[in-house]
Amino acid sequence: MAATVALSASVLPAQAAPSTKDPDANGQNNKNPGSTSALHSLRGPVTDENFYFVMADRFSNGSTANDDGGLGTDPMVSGFDPTKKGFYNGGDLAGLLEKIDYIQGLGTTSIWLTPSFKNKAVQPEDKSAGYHGYWVTDFTQIDPHLGTNDELKALIDVAHSRGMKVYFDIITNHTADVIGYGDHPREGYVSKDAMPYKTAEGTAFDDRDYAGTGSFPKLDPATSFPYEPVLDPGEENLKVPAWLNDPTLYHNRGDTTFVGEDSFYGDFFGLDDLFTEHPKVVDGMKDIYQTWIRDFGVDGFRIDTMKHVNNEFWQEFGPDVLSYAKEHGKDEFFMFGEVFDTTKSFTSQFTTRNNMQAVLDFPFQDAARNFASKGQDATALETFFAGDDWYTDADSNVYELPTFLGNHDMGRIGSFIAADNPGSTDAEQVARDQLAHELMYFSRGNPVVYYGDEQGFTGPGGDQDARQTLFASQVPEYLDDDLLGTDATHATDNFNTGHPLYGKISQLAGLAKEHPALRDGAHQHRCASIGPGIYAFSRTNAGDQREYVVALNNSEQPQTAEVPTYIDKRTYTRIYGEGADEVKTTAEGKLTVTVPPLSAVVYQSSGRIPQSKAAPAVVLQEPAPAQGDNGRLKVAADVDGSSFYEVTFEARTADGGWEPIGTDDTAPYQVFHDVAALDAGTPVEYRATVLDNGGHTAASESRSAAVPEPVLTLQKPVEGSSVKGSLELSATADPEKASHVVAFERSVAGGDWTAVGSDDSSPVYSVKDDVSGLADGTQLRYRASMAGIGFNVVSGVRTVTIGEAPQPDSVTIAGSLNQVMGCPAQWDPACTRAKMVLDPADKIWRLTVDLPAGKYEYKAALNGNWDVNYGADGALNGSNIVLDHPVGPVTFRYDNSTHLLSTVYTSQQPQAVSVAGSLGSELGCTGDWLPECNQAQLALDPADLVWKLTVPDLPAGMYEFKAALDRSWNVNYGANGMPNGGNIPFEHDGGAVTFRYDHFTHLLTAG
Repeated sequence: MAATVALSASVLPAQAAPSTKDPDANGQNNKNPGSTSALHSLRGPVTDENFYFVMADRFSNGSTANDDGGLGTDPMVSGFDPTKKGFYNGGDLAGLLEKIDYIQGLGTTSIWLTPSFKNKAVQPEDKSAGYHGYWVTDFTQIDPHLGTNDELKALIDVAHSRGMKVYFDIITNHTADVIGYGDHPREGYVSKDAMPYKTAEGTAFDDRDYAGTGSFPKLDPATSFPYEPVLDPGEENLKVPAWLNDPTLYHNRGDTTFVGEDSFYGDFFGLDDLFTEHPKVVDGMKDIYQTWIRDFGVDGFRIDTMKHVNNEFWQEFGPDVLSYAKEHGKDEFFMFGEVFDTTKSFTSQFTTRNNMQAVLDFPFQDAARNFASKGQDATALETFFAGDDWYTDADSNVYELPTFLGNHDMGRIGSFIAADNPGSTDAEQVARDQLAHELMYFSRGNPVVYYGDEQGFTGPGGDQDARQTLFASQVPEYLDDDLLGTDATHATDNFNTGHPLYGKISQLAGLAKEHPALRDGAHQHRCASIGPGIYAFSRTNAGDQREYVVALNNSEQPQTAEVPTYIDKRTYTRIYGEGADEVKTTAEGKLTVTVPPLSAVVYQSSGRIPQSKAAPAVVLQEPAPAQGDNGRLKVAADVDGSSFYEVTFEARTADGGWEPIGTDDTAPYQVFHDVAALDAGTPVEYRATVLDNGGHTAASESRSAAVPEPVLTLQKPVEGSSVKGSLELSATADPEKASHVVAFERSVAGGDWTAVGSDDSSPVYSVKDDVSGLADGTQLRYRASMAGIGFNVVSGVRTVTIGEAPQPDSVTIAGSLNQVMGCPAQWDPACTRAKMVLDPADKIWRLTVDLPAGKYEYKAALNGNWDVNYGADGALNGSNIVLDHPVGPVTFRYDNSTHLLSTVYTSQQPQAVSVAGSLGSELGCTGDWLPECNQAQLALDPADLVWKLTVPDLPAGMYEFKAALDRSWNVNYGANGMPNGGNIPFEHDGGAVTFRYDHFTHLLTAG
């Protein structure tokens, strides 16, 4: 019997008061003078694509003649080794063309290729090959391992003849690793504050002052950078086009740690990071990719590492390339960027503030996994889709975003499902996989299928572990994978069109083609179960006005729900899934649907939504700063009705006319207007116009708001931390502007505020404070401030203590998990079984416990009582920490220097960790710096999830080393746990030593 679940139902706002005058179709009787604009919600040229994302080297080997790229048989020269997952495996463009029927059979309308330009075949420092395409040396030529330019043109022509498009994955952030720094190929990052850029004449300057202006100071490789860029003999002219060989067109600051300033300026694992603030780089990149449009007819670009490139670059590159494409007949040319983040207020900035068309929908991937794989509350999807209006502006919205379930970096949906549901049957895993695809195909956006997902591919993780071949593999790690929905392995070709996932994806694509509203119709939330169960929404095309109701069930039992609709007393017919063939709505417009476990149903209304006879009243709410992006104002409207409406928002400043800022076709009606370019305090006037489904309009009265002051936030030091020596202070501003100047102050032991220093180099402002002369136990307070046109702001205060913080007598994990831990009561700060153990080696408190699956809340309670306790984000008396636990062991760790209580899982650990360095020979390795050496491998201690290696008798000496993961240099951590960081020095007197690596902090220590 199906369960009737508690629901969170949609409430269509009806707070607007009826208009005192009955406005006509043009809203001319509205009290707000001037013409109003009633627009349909935008549907860009690409809102109905089905993408197939494929790595050419891993798809099909159509020609063995190009396997080694013409570079010979040595894998460390050619990069070809079909037995290793980090080398070329043999796939090519000929293989793609040969299997194009297979690709199109999925319902594919667009083929998206990973970067296919000529790569540096092998980068010795990485001991792997450029099969993935992200180590480009020649941006004008297809990689010889994959084929030729002519073969690419043939593939594009055949795809076009079949009605399909071809998209390129492109890179503007970096090139292959060719530049070295002095005697070292790679170095740690040096900040702009420590060593600013200098002109060729030796004058310090901030590059952000020139970005987007079209001018830039002349630079000298010998004096302008913190590291002098050096090219190895024979590689001075390696890159094509020739301008890429100018070393002054790169940032030259060392490797990134992927946070703060260096996420824009640092080298990705040594890859040469382009100076994208320089107009020569902007113009050069535009020319490269415009050539591929003109000469090859490429239909669009996926853009790599978009968030690591400055805004000004995109604000010029995007519009110019799009205009060029349209001038060359590509009216549906489409670009979308990789912004690896799950926060819509951030990812949407690239389509609004930065003028790009779309970004990959990483927030959707996270929400889809949580719903379909983890079985989390259906209300989480309600919250997720409610944030779609972040993407709405005058020329783009959420309907253009490519949605996906996994990829070549993070891993596959099949892998996530297997990891999230240990011990589950293959049938359940396939059902969850299909449910994830149903959510992707029936909700807004352009679905992306990652090659191999249609064959049930899994893998233990991301990156190389998620890049299996569809043709028979010789890679041992791939041969160990368990595929979903089949007994096949990677030892054979996997182009099975009878696979249940291939069939399901093809079916979903076909249904969406037959019913286009399922692809780009308005996505209106309807209801959501409180807990696992039904999430329901409707899709409606503004033209034919037929409503489709979609209901998905992520629980393991049948569920029934009453779903609100636009139409009362109307028959709805099932067009997908299992259930009643026809269902009639009640007088209140409720549609009762029953959905089988882990599946979906779709119902179509028997006719169009009844036409409205008059436009409803519309009232603007008071515009307010948007939570999550202080550079935008939230502008919302209440509409007095519950039918299908579209609301257009407009804005104007004192010296301008009304300009549309976006149209919303789903309640609640809102946009997030980007005002970051305006001075703080500038008044902005807003109005809204509603368009009903009968063509009638009504306009609101206008309301005004002032552009908010920027928000200044201290990023360092960490609140409550213990400090000594030289302390870094840093702050960020929201919104960021190159004109900001930030001042830092401190107060010693409650005394007066005194200046520490100031910084004007964006995007992260930082100074150093020497605290070495202060006594242990001294309390320091820090704050930052800045002033400008219309604002004078001060950050919050951070308090730190000089010296090492004294450890508490005990730390208890006190919360709703205490009874399952064996405590007599929940939230028991004195429970012995919930008390953590202090590790004297790193002064971290840890406790590993085996818990049943569930959602738990807890805090860190010190000294066996609630007098001192820390919650989320290490806040004193903070909110509860929430853990959505799958099942099994989990390790809790508490750091008293930051007061952060965190969780660590075995599944998050790498497969191997080695201490790779100058001590290799002493450990018994065949040489030094060998991450694959067995004698250098640490072992994971299941009691605390710390990797350890004890060497009984290491000879005295000065050593250097790093933590190398998975027996290679692909991922490594150096000094201070930094990715690709500097070598860790270790002076040893001789005798026993224990190496410890904590994957939570990436710190490798010896002692």
